[in-house]
Amino acid sequence: MTDRFAPAVKILQDHQYDSAKLIPILQKVQDEYAYLPEDIMRFVANELDISPAKVFGVATFFAHFAITPKGKHIIKVCNGTACHVKGSSFVINTVKDKLKLKDGQDTTADGMFTLECVSCLGACGLAPVMVVDDVVHGQITPAKAVEIIDEIARQEAKNAD
Repeated sequence: MTDRFAPAVKILQDHQYDSAKLIPILQKVQDEYAYLPEDIMRFVANELDISPAKVFGVATFFAHFAITPKGKHIIKVCNGTACHVKGSSFVINTVKDKLKLKDGQDTTADGMFTLECVSCLGACGLAPVMVVDDVVHGQITPAKAVEIIDEIARQEAKNAD
């Protein structure tokens, strides 16, 4: 077994290899790997003696699980009713353009940003709302969204030097 699987082994041990604890196991795996890699999900299925289809089914059913790698910075833009009415679609389109995301793509090629359009962030009074790395930005405009992304990019470039 390679070191790549060592964190998954520890997680399975912590959960006593109990298949009834599949969801908490997958949550911990995602915390460790930042998403649910296919080879790790197959490994978990094998170790729990359940079908890979069951593991993949759970991973794809729940929205909080990611089966593809996410960017270093997660941008969530609410497109719920209140935010939509206040122009969130303009913010979403501007962010997509800024990040050069094509249709069906949600993570930048360099792995720096992931854009997620969500149904509700629970901050309707601040509509439209954008959350970047768990920081809430209310009454967001397309221009403010670009400023926030530019600032993160500046910080990343500064840290890389």
